[in-house]
Amino acid sequence: MRAVLIKDGKGPIENLYIGDAETPKPTNAREILVKVKTFGLNRMDILQREGMYPVPAGASTILGVEFSGVVAELGPETSQFKVGDEVLGLAYGGAYAEYIVAYENMLAPKPDHLTWAEAAGIPENWLTSYQALFMVGEVKKGEKVLLHVGASGIGVSANQMAKFFGMEHVITTAGSPEKLSFLKSMPYHPTDTINYKTEDFSRRVRELTGGQGVDFILDAIGKDYWHKNIDSLAIDGRLVIIGLMSGVDVPTFSLQPILKKRLTIRGTTLRSRSPEYQSDLMQRFKKEVLPHMRGQHEDPSLQGLRVYVHKVFPWTEIQDAHREMETNKNAGKIIVEVV
Repeated sequence: MRAVLIKDGKGPIENLYIGDAETPKPTNAREILVKVKTFGLNRMDILQREGMYPVPAGASTILGVEFSGVVAELGPETSQFKVGDEVLGLAYGGAYAEYIVAYENMLAPKPDHLTWAEAAGIPENWLTSYQALFMVGEVKKGEKVLLHVGASGIGVSANQMAKFFGMEHVITTAGSPEKLSFLKSMPYHPTDTINYKTEDFSRRVRELTGGQGVDFILDAIGKDYWHKNIDSLAIDGRLVIIGLMSGVDVPTFSLQPILKKRLTIRGTTLRSRSPEYQSDLMQRFKKEVLPHMRGQHEDPSLQGLRVYVHKVFPWTEIQDAHREMETNKNAGKIIVEVV
């Protein structure tokens, strides 16, 4: 099969190329082979390409963890799908290819009203957001939340789910007026937006919450946001960290606010989780969220959570797709089509 490979195993964007790779086969009785139509880009792909993201043991070294496609072959103990079914799915690696093997329970039927590109934009971002909000962060109806990287794939999904599932006050950050305007245009949009490049988000959070702070923060930035995040949290607030885009070391900080405000700070990733955990997550998501999802160009009067695709690249332009993500131009998902 053909796949996107990395010259020398790691390196800059220019090292990405389309070459030949061995077609995977189901080795577990509950695995399924899928012919890939489209796959989504994620920050971890850039880190892995640069040699800075360790691949889980036993996973394909080919980039990519989310995809949409058609079932091509079934493991002997699978029961939920048949050959020819259209699916979307999550994997530990290997999505930048014509074929991928995934566990049956980490696949979901592709809704007919979603395009291939929209379907591929769901698994990693929406499941990460769902996990961080509800399973790790334990957000509750009526709470106040602050969601960073608002215009990213994770931010777009988290903002919508927070509003859809009844958060009282949803505050989000992004880095341009265009991105903030896009976020406010969503049917389930944040209550307030903050331009982190021109405003001190912790000061704005205190103003917007009457000095109380927020009950929950979702953060993918890390070091640069640490002090402001702690300052933005209310009594008994929770901070869930899902990324460290600005760095990993906070030189000095006081533990006193953590103790004084009874804060809970947790980190979580999805790719490192066990197949059992990911399968349970996918089953919950299929039941509680997927039925409410709509395409970005469907009738605006239809209520639901929208999948927003920033741009679709043919995989012959994979370098341009990575460049688009590295320059933070996207509002929504960057998708690549296998052609």
